[in-house]
Amino acid sequence: MPTKFLYWWDSYKREFDATVVRIDGNRVWLDQTLFHPRSGGVANDTGRLVWQGEEYVVREVVKEGEDAVHILDREPRFRVGDTVHEIIDWDRRYRLMRLHTATHIIAALAYKKYNALVTGGEITPEYARDDYNLTLSGDALRKAFQDLIAEANEVVKRGIPVKIYFLKREEALKIPGIVKLAEREPPPGEEWRIVEIEGIDVQADGGPHVANTREIGEIVFLKSESRGKDKKRVYYTVKP
Repeated sequence: MPTKFLYWWDSYKREFDATVVRIDGNRVWLDQTLFHPRSGGVANDTGRLVWQGEEYVVREVVKEGEDAVHILDREPRFRVGDTVHEIIDWDRRYRLMRLHTATHIIAALAYKKYNALVTGGEITPEYARDDYNLTLSGDALRKAFQDLIAEANEVVKRGIPVKIYFLKREEALKIPGIVKLAEREPPPGEEWRIVEIEGIDVQADGGPHVANTREIGEIVFLKSESRGKDKKRVYYTVKP
């Protein structure tokens, strides 16, 4: 059975019990996990697994097929079938959630204003980086991104709920802009997880998000770059 990703339903849960289904050295597979693996440009969660009073540091989480693999600081003494207690590093997770939801708002505004699609990106606890297929450059590019972030901050202040739900593939594909990634096929599967910021954005997405835009706080423009004719990059963060 593939790993059940618990944050699909509740991004705020910080601790949970899981059953060990496979071990390979310091790599551990669980039946269900709170930990978001490194995927979709979003950094992985870190945290701990606790078993009979012993703590193991979860240094990295990667996705292999439909499973999350938890890479620990050392080979564990627990065995397949044992129950472990998962604890995520909440401060790291929450910053990733805030920045991730911010990326959705900015991408929606860029799509609406410039018909621009995301061509790549990265979200870390420190900053987010997005690439867009824009043709602007120089001061015009910088101003465009600064304006988009200013507009995004106005959306943030409105305190719009962020809804999570699931749709059948055929229903999801009827929504314009459901996938805002350039050169990316629609995700596989007959049911998609949808993240909706009402009146702003609807996207197919598998990562953790905040429940209300106000939680993002202030988005801060860092810099913009031209990485090629149709590849324009913006860096930004959120205030602590």
